[in-house]
Amino acid sequence: MKKKRGGKAFALAHNGNLSNGRMFPTAERFDGSMVDVRYVERRARWEPLYEITQIKGDGEAHPGLSPEDEFADYETWDAGNLDLSEGKTPEMLKGDYAREALKNGFALKAEFGTNPYKFGFSGATDSHTSLSTADEDNYFGKATNAEPSPKRMEHPFTKTENGTFEGYQLVASGYTAVWAMENTRASLWDAMVRRETYATTGPRMIVRFFGGWDYTDDDLNSRQPAFRGYEKGVPMGGDLRPGDGGAPSFMIYALRDPIGANLDRIQIVKGWRDGDGSLHEKVYDVAWSGDREPGSDGKLPAVGNTVDIENANWLNTIGASELGTVWADPDFNADQAAFYYARVLEIPTPRWVVYDAFRFGVEIPEGAEKTGQERAYTSPIWYTPRS
Repeated sequence: MKKKRGGKAFALAHNGNLSNGRMFPTAERFDGSMVDVRYVERRARWEPLYEITQIKGDGEAHPGLSPEDEFADYETWDAGNLDLSEGKTPEMLKGDYAREALKNGFALKAEFGTNPYKFGFSGATDSHTSLSTADEDNYFGKATNAEPSPKRMEHPFTKTENGTFEGYQLVASGYTAVWAMENTRASLWDAMVRRETYATTGPRMIVRFFGGWDYTDDDLNSRQPAFRGYEKGVPMGGDLRPGDGGAPSFMIYALRDPIGANLDRIQIVKGWRDGDGSLHEKVYDVAWSGDREPGSDGKLPAVGNTVDIENANWLNTIGASELGTVWADPDFNADQAAFYYARVLEIPTPRWVVYDAFRFGVEIPEGAEKTGQERAYTSPIWYTPRS
Protein backbone atom coordinates (compact mmCIF):
# COMPACT_ATOMS: atom_id res chain seq x y z
CA MET A 1 0.00 0.00 0.00
CA LYS A 2 2.77 2.41 0.90
CA LYS A 3 4.60 1.78 -2.37
CA LYS A 4 1.42 1.97 -4.49
CA ARG A 5 0.36 5.33 -3.11
CA GLY A 6 3.78 6.86 -2.63
CA GLY A 7 3.25 7.34 1.08
CA LYS A 8 5.77 7.35 3.90
CA ALA A 9 5.49 5.97 7.41
CA PHE A 10 7.38 5.41 10.62
CA ALA A 11 6.38 4.09 14.02
CA LEU A 12 6.65 6.05 17.26
CA ALA A 13 6.02 3.78 20.21
CA HIS A 14 4.56 4.88 23.53
CA ASN A 15 6.79 5.09 26.60
CA GLY A 16 7.72 1.51 27.50
CA ASN A 17 7.91 1.94 31.27
CA LEU A 18 4.75 -0.16 31.65
CA SER A 19 5.68 -2.82 29.11
CA ASN A 20 7.09 -5.21 31.74
CA GLY A 21 10.19 -5.86 29.68
CA ARG A 22 8.44 -6.23 26.33
CA MET A 23 9.42 -2.91 24.75
CA PHE A 24 13.14 -3.57 24.32
CA PRO A 25 13.82 -7.32 24.16
CA THR A 26 17.36 -8.62 23.76
CA ALA A 27 16.56 -12.34 23.47
CA GLU A 28 13.00 -13.65 23.80
CA ARG A 29 10.19 -11.46 22.49
CA PHE A 30 6.69 -11.03 23.93
CA ASP A 31 5.26 -13.75 21.65
CA GLY A 32 7.90 -16.32 22.55
CA SER A 33 9.94 -15.92 19.38
CA MET A 34 13.55 -14.83 19.54
CA VAL A 35 15.19 -11.57 18.52
CA ASP A 36 16.87 -12.18 15.16
CA VAL A 37 18.31 -10.34 12.16
CA ARG A 38 14.91 -9.64 10.64
CA TYR A 39 13.61 -8.22 13.92
CA VAL A 40 16.48 -5.81 14.54
CA GLU A 41 16.50 -4.64 10.93
CA ARG A 42 12.78 -3.91 10.96
CA ARG A 43 12.94 -1.94 14.19
CA ALA A 44 15.92 0.03 12.96
CA ARG A 45 14.08 0.88 9.74
CA TRP A 46 10.69 1.82 11.11
CA GLU A 47 11.35 3.33 14.57
CA PRO A 48 13.54 6.46 14.40
CA LEU A 49 11.93 8.01 17.49
CA TYR A 50 10.79 6.87 20.91
CA GLU A 51 8.46 8.54 23.41
CA ILE A 52 10.58 9.03 26.51
CA THR A 53 8.08 10.86 28.73
CA GLN A 54 4.29 11.17 29.05
CA ILE A 55 1.34 11.25 31.45
CA LYS A 56 1.92 7.67 32.65
CA GLY A 57 5.43 8.27 33.91
CA ASP A 58 8.93 9.02 32.66
CA GLY A 59 10.88 6.47 30.65
CA GLU A 60 14.44 7.75 30.49
CA ALA A 61 16.03 5.87 33.37
CA HIS A 62 15.22 3.91 36.53
CA PRO A 63 17.08 4.17 39.85
CA GLY A 64 17.41 0.40 39.99
CA LEU A 65 19.23 0.40 36.66
CA SER A 66 21.19 3.63 37.19
CA PRO A 67 21.94 3.77 40.93
CA GLU A 68 24.72 6.36 40.49
CA ASP A 69 22.35 8.80 38.78
CA GLU A 70 20.79 11.00 41.45
CA PHE A 71 18.12 12.24 39.00
CA ALA A 72 17.06 8.84 37.65
CA ASP A 73 14.05 8.53 39.97
CA TYR A 74 11.81 11.03 38.22
CA GLU A 75 8.06 10.35 37.91
CA THR A 76 8.77 6.63 38.15
CA TRP A 77 5.92 4.18 37.48
CA ASP A 78 7.18 0.67 38.13
CA ALA A 79 4.42 -1.30 39.84
CA GLY A 80 3.51 -3.32 36.76
CA ASN A 81 1.96 -3.05 33.32
CA LEU A 82 -0.72 -0.50 32.43
CA ASP A 83 -3.79 -2.29 33.77
CA LEU A 84 -1.81 -3.94 36.57
CA SER A 85 -2.93 -7.37 35.38
CA GLU A 86 0.72 -8.34 35.85
CA GLY A 87 3.12 -7.19 38.56
CA LYS A 88 6.58 -5.83 37.88
CA THR A 89 9.72 -7.83 38.65
CA PRO A 90 13.25 -6.37 38.72
CA GLU A 91 14.41 -8.30 35.65
CA MET A 92 11.68 -6.64 33.57
CA LEU A 93 13.14 -3.15 34.02
CA LYS A 94 15.95 -3.62 31.50
CA GLY A 95 13.36 -3.92 28.76
CA ASP A 96 11.37 -0.88 29.89
CA TYR A 97 13.71 2.13 29.89
CA ALA A 98 15.33 4.13 27.11
CA ARG A 99 18.85 4.46 28.48
CA GLU A 100 19.16 0.72 29.03
CA ALA A 101 17.85 0.11 25.51
CA LEU A 102 20.42 2.46 24.02
CA LYS A 103 23.17 0.46 25.71
CA ASN A 104 21.70 -2.90 24.72
CA GLY A 105 21.55 -1.67 21.15
CA PHE A 106 25.35 -1.91 21.02
CA ALA A 107 25.23 -5.57 22.06
CA LEU A 108 22.57 -6.41 19.49
CA LYS A 109 24.54 -4.67 16.76
CA ALA A 110 27.59 -6.76 17.67
CA GLU A 111 25.47 -9.90 17.39
CA PHE A 112 23.30 -9.13 14.36
CA GLY A 113 25.04 -6.26 12.56
CA THR A 114 22.24 -3.73 13.15
CA ASN A 115 21.36 -1.57 16.15
CA PRO A 116 17.56 -1.74 16.60
CA TYR A 117 17.53 0.78 19.44
CA LYS A 118 19.18 3.71 17.72
CA PHE A 119 16.31 6.10 18.31
CA GLY A 120 15.81 9.80 19.01
CA PHE A 121 13.63 11.17 21.80
CA SER A 122 10.12 12.58 21.75
CA GLY A 123 7.57 13.45 24.40
CA ALA A 124 3.77 13.51 24.38
CA THR A 125 0.84 13.69 26.76
CA ASP A 126 -1.02 10.47 25.83
CA SER A 127 -4.11 12.37 26.94
CA HIS A 128 -7.64 11.86 25.62
CA THR A 129 -8.87 15.40 26.25
CA SER A 130 -8.15 17.00 22.84
CA LEU A 131 -6.07 19.54 24.77
CA SER A 132 -2.37 20.06 24.20
CA THR A 133 -1.22 21.18 27.63
CA ALA A 134 1.54 19.68 29.73
CA ASP A 135 1.90 22.56 32.19
CA GLU A 136 1.80 21.83 35.92
CA ASP A 137 -0.41 24.87 36.58
CA ASN A 138 -2.74 24.07 33.68
CA TYR A 139 -3.09 20.30 33.93
CA PHE A 140 -6.29 18.80 32.52
CA GLY A 141 -5.53 15.15 33.14
CA LYS A 142 -5.46 12.11 30.91
CA ALA A 143 -9.20 11.69 30.28
CA THR A 144 -12.60 12.67 31.65
CA ASN A 145 -12.00 10.70 34.85
CA ALA A 146 -8.96 12.85 35.63
CA GLU A 147 -10.21 16.32 34.70
CA PRO A 148 -9.75 19.08 37.30
CA SER A 149 -11.85 18.41 40.39
CA PRO A 150 -11.38 18.45 44.18
CA LYS A 151 -11.17 14.66 44.28
CA ARG A 152 -9.06 13.69 41.28
CA MET A 153 -5.88 13.31 43.36
CA GLU A 154 -7.61 10.72 45.57
CA HIS A 155 -9.05 8.47 42.87
CA PRO A 156 -6.70 5.66 41.82
CA PHE A 157 -5.89 5.65 38.13
CA THR A 158 -5.62 1.85 38.26
CA LYS A 159 -5.89 -0.54 41.21
CA THR A 160 -5.62 -4.33 41.36
CA GLU A 161 -4.12 -6.96 43.64
CA ASN A 162 -0.81 -6.38 41.84
CA GLY A 163 -0.60 -2.74 42.91
CA THR A 164 -2.00 0.73 42.48
CA PHE A 165 -1.33 3.72 40.28
CA GLU A 166 -2.70 6.60 42.30
CA GLY A 167 -4.41 9.58 40.70
CA TYR A 168 -1.78 11.92 42.07
CA GLN A 169 0.91 9.96 40.23
CA LEU A 170 -0.26 11.12 36.81
CA VAL A 171 2.32 13.36 35.18
CA ALA A 172 1.87 16.70 33.43
CA SER A 173 4.08 15.70 30.49
CA GLY A 174 5.33 16.07 27.75
CA TYR A 175 6.25 17.79 24.46
CA THR A 176 8.40 17.12 21.41
CA ALA A 177 10.64 19.83 19.97
CA VAL A 178 11.70 19.46 16.33
CA TRP A 179 14.63 21.25 14.68
CA ALA A 180 13.25 21.50 11.14
CA MET A 181 14.48 23.65 8.28
CA GLU A 182 11.02 25.17 7.84
CA ASN A 183 7.53 24.85 9.27
CA THR A 184 6.14 22.44 6.70
CA ARG A 185 4.94 18.86 6.94
CA ALA A 186 7.77 17.65 4.72
CA SER A 187 10.48 19.44 6.69
CA LEU A 188 9.08 18.34 10.05
CA TRP A 189 8.93 14.77 8.78
CA ASP A 190 12.53 14.86 7.59
CA ALA A 191 13.72 16.25 10.93
CA MET A 192 11.95 13.51 12.86
CA VAL A 193 13.32 10.77 10.62
CA ARG A 194 16.87 12.08 11.10
CA ARG A 195 16.13 12.25 14.86
CA GLU A 196 16.84 15.96 15.23
CA THR A 197 14.38 16.24 18.10
CA TYR A 198 14.29 16.58 21.85
CA ALA A 199 11.66 15.89 24.50
CA THR A 200 10.63 17.99 27.45
CA THR A 201 8.45 17.13 30.43
CA GLY A 202 6.44 20.30 29.84
CA PRO A 203 8.64 23.41 29.76
CA ARG A 204 9.16 25.07 26.40
CA MET A 205 12.90 25.45 26.83
CA ILE A 206 15.21 25.73 23.83
CA VAL A 207 18.05 23.22 23.65
CA ARG A 208 20.82 22.70 21.10
CA PHE A 209 23.31 19.81 21.11
CA PHE A 210 26.14 19.25 18.62
CA GLY A 211 29.03 16.80 18.49
CA GLY A 212 32.30 17.26 16.65
CA TRP A 213 36.06 17.24 17.08
CA ASP A 214 37.11 20.87 17.36
CA TYR A 215 34.40 23.03 18.90
CA THR A 216 35.70 25.96 20.94
CA ASP A 217 34.29 28.49 23.36
CA ASP A 218 34.37 31.01 20.51
CA ASP A 219 31.88 28.84 18.64
CA LEU A 220 29.54 28.85 21.62
CA ASN A 221 29.92 32.58 22.28
CA SER A 222 29.39 33.64 18.67
CA ARG A 223 25.69 34.14 19.45
CA GLN A 224 25.01 32.09 16.33
CA PRO A 225 26.30 28.76 17.63
CA ALA A 226 23.95 26.69 15.47
CA PHE A 227 25.82 27.82 12.35
CA ARG A 228 29.11 26.65 13.88
CA GLY A 229 27.41 23.50 15.12
CA TYR A 230 26.38 22.33 11.67
CA GLU A 231 29.58 23.50 10.00
CA LYS A 232 31.91 21.64 12.34
CA GLY A 233 29.93 18.61 13.45
CA VAL A 234 26.57 16.85 13.70
CA PRO A 235 23.38 17.76 15.59
CA MET A 236 21.37 15.70 18.06
CA GLY A 237 20.31 12.45 16.44
CA GLY A 238 23.42 12.29 14.28
CA ASP A 239 26.39 9.98 13.82
CA LEU A 240 29.84 11.25 14.74
CA ARG A 241 32.50 9.81 12.48
CA PRO A 242 35.91 8.90 13.94
CA GLY A 243 38.36 11.78 14.15
CA ASP A 244 42.10 12.03 13.67
CA GLY A 245 42.92 11.92 17.36
CA GLY A 246 41.81 13.27 20.71
CA ALA A 247 38.38 13.23 22.28
CA PRO A 248 35.18 14.49 20.68
CA SER A 249 33.80 17.83 21.82
CA PHE A 250 30.16 18.60 22.39
CA MET A 251 28.56 22.02 22.21
CA ILE A 252 25.43 22.24 24.32
CA TYR A 253 23.32 25.22 25.29
CA ALA A 254 19.87 25.81 26.70
CA LEU A 255 17.52 28.74 27.24
CA ARG A 256 14.77 28.54 29.84
CA ASP A 257 11.09 28.61 28.98
CA PRO A 258 10.29 32.35 28.68
CA ILE A 259 7.54 32.09 31.30
CA GLY A 260 9.00 29.09 33.11
CA ALA A 261 11.63 28.21 35.67
CA ASN A 262 15.33 28.97 35.59
CA LEU A 263 17.80 26.22 34.80
CA ASP A 264 19.73 24.20 37.38
CA ARG A 265 22.26 22.34 35.23
CA ILE A 266 23.08 20.62 31.99
CA GLN A 267 24.26 17.02 32.07
CA ILE A 268 25.62 14.74 29.38
CA VAL A 269 24.71 11.09 29.67
CA LYS A 270 27.17 8.68 28.07
CA GLY A 271 26.73 4.99 27.39
CA TRP A 272 29.37 2.72 25.87
CA ARG A 273 30.41 -0.83 25.10
CA ASP A 274 33.82 -2.20 26.06
CA GLY A 275 35.79 -4.53 23.85
CA ASP A 276 34.79 -7.45 26.09
CA GLY A 277 31.14 -6.67 25.45
CA SER A 278 30.33 -5.12 28.83
CA LEU A 279 27.98 -2.12 28.83
CA HIS A 280 28.44 1.03 30.91
CA GLU A 281 26.98 4.47 31.55
CA LYS A 282 28.04 7.71 33.21
CA VAL A 283 26.39 11.05 33.88
CA TYR A 284 28.51 14.21 33.71
CA ASP A 285 27.55 17.63 35.06
CA VAL A 286 28.89 19.94 32.34
CA ALA A 287 27.28 23.35 33.02
CA TRP A 288 25.42 24.73 36.02
CA SER A 289 24.09 27.87 37.62
CA GLY A 290 25.71 29.81 40.45
CA ASP A 291 29.14 29.36 42.01
CA ARG A 292 28.67 25.75 43.13
CA GLU A 293 31.59 23.33 42.92
CA PRO A 294 31.48 19.51 42.88
CA GLY A 295 32.23 17.87 46.21
CA SER A 296 34.83 15.25 46.98
CA ASP A 297 32.41 12.62 45.68
CA GLY A 298 32.21 14.42 42.33
CA LYS A 299 28.57 15.36 42.91
CA LEU A 300 27.36 18.90 42.35
CA PRO A 301 25.43 20.38 45.31
CA ALA A 302 21.70 20.89 44.86
CA VAL A 303 20.61 24.20 43.37
CA GLY A 304 18.19 24.94 46.22
CA ASN A 305 14.42 25.11 46.45
CA THR A 306 12.16 28.19 46.41
CA VAL A 307 8.81 26.38 46.26
CA ASP A 308 6.05 27.64 48.58
CA ILE A 309 3.70 24.66 48.86
CA GLU A 310 0.98 26.44 50.84
CA ASN A 311 0.63 29.23 48.29
CA ALA A 312 1.40 27.17 45.17
CA ASN A 313 4.25 29.48 44.24
CA TRP A 314 7.96 29.50 43.47
CA LEU A 315 10.61 32.13 42.81
CA ASN A 316 13.16 32.44 40.03
CA THR A 317 15.76 33.77 42.45
CA ILE A 318 18.01 30.76 41.91
CA GLY A 319 19.20 29.07 38.75
CA ALA A 320 20.13 30.64 35.42
CA SER A 321 18.11 31.77 32.43
CA GLU A 322 20.75 30.41 30.05
CA LEU A 323 23.43 27.74 30.26
CA GLY A 324 25.95 26.50 27.75
CA THR A 325 29.38 24.94 27.38
CA VAL A 326 31.78 23.09 25.15
CA TRP A 327 32.68 19.79 26.78
CA ALA A 328 35.20 17.12 25.78
CA ASP A 329 34.79 13.55 26.98
CA PRO A 330 37.55 12.95 29.57
CA ASP A 331 37.08 9.18 29.38
CA PHE A 332 37.01 8.78 25.62
CA ASN A 333 38.33 5.59 24.05
CA ALA A 334 38.41 5.64 20.25
CA ASP A 335 37.86 1.88 20.15
CA GLN A 336 34.58 1.94 22.09
CA ALA A 337 31.14 2.51 20.56
CA ALA A 338 29.34 5.21 22.54
CA PHE A 339 26.28 7.43 22.64
CA TYR A 340 25.89 10.85 24.24
CA TYR A 341 22.75 12.82 25.01
CA ALA A 342 22.08 15.95 27.02
CA ARG A 343 19.69 16.28 29.95
CA VAL A 344 18.73 19.81 31.02
CA LEU A 345 17.25 20.26 34.50
CA GLU A 346 15.17 23.15 35.78
CA ILE A 347 15.15 24.34 39.39
CA PRO A 348 12.48 22.69 41.58
CA THR A 349 8.89 23.77 40.89
CA PRO A 350 5.48 22.62 42.18
CA ARG A 351 3.81 19.57 40.71
CA TRP A 352 0.20 19.90 39.56
CA VAL A 353 -1.09 18.47 42.86
CA VAL A 354 0.09 21.61 44.65
CA TYR A 355 -1.93 23.83 42.33
CA ASP A 356 -4.98 21.58 42.73
CA ALA A 357 -4.72 21.73 46.52
CA PHE A 358 -4.49 25.54 46.44
CA ARG A 359 -7.37 26.05 44.00
CA PHE A 360 -9.80 23.55 45.49
CA GLY A 361 -8.82 23.96 49.14
CA VAL A 362 -8.06 20.27 49.63
CA GLU A 363 -5.24 18.30 51.19
CA ILE A 364 -2.48 16.71 49.14
CA PRO A 365 -2.63 12.93 49.68
CA GLU A 366 0.10 11.38 51.77
CA GLY A 367 2.79 9.96 49.55
CA ALA A 368 2.27 12.40 46.69
CA GLU A 369 5.38 14.13 45.38
CA LYS A 370 4.89 17.88 45.73
CA THR A 371 7.85 19.22 43.74
CA GLY A 372 10.00 18.09 40.87
CA GLN A 373 12.76 19.21 38.55
CA GLU A 374 11.34 19.30 35.05
CA ARG A 375 13.73 18.54 32.24
CA ALA A 376 14.57 18.12 28.59
CA TYR A 377 16.23 15.16 26.89
CA THR A 378 18.02 15.58 23.58
CA SER A 379 18.24 12.80 21.05
CA PRO A 380 21.62 11.06 21.32
CA ILE A 381 24.68 11.46 19.16
CA TRP A 382 26.36 8.12 18.35
CA TYR A 383 30.07 7.45 17.93
CA THR A 384 31.10 4.32 16.06
CA PRO A 385 34.81 3.36 16.01
CA ARG A 386 36.62 2.40 12.85
CA SER A 387 36.11 -1.25 12.06
